[in-house]
Amino acid sequence: MAFDQMKMLNQMRKAQKDLAKQIIEVEAGDGAVVVQINGELKVKSVKIDPEQVDLENISELEHWVEIAVRDGMTKAQEVAAEKMKPLMGGLGNLGL
Repeated sequence: MAFDQMKMLNQMRKAQKDLAKQIIEVEAGDGAVVVQINGELKVKSVKIDPEQVDLENISELEHWVEIAVRDGMTKAQEVAAEKMKPLMGGLGNLGL
């Protein structure tokens, strides 16, 4: 493998490691639900504030969780795409 190809692969591995450490936090229901997702699109935590949740209206809580996860995934995808964009041009040289 050529030096440039090895360099590109190393840069991609580093970018992936950086994404694993990048945490995106999103909230819904005025902070009733807080979701953290990393740059690898893995949910790291879901926090629910019991002070803001009406147990008689679970569907509202479910809706807030859905919104927070959806928005978090969208933002995490944007972060990942931005991080990987400079490296994507060099993939053609790798024969992939």
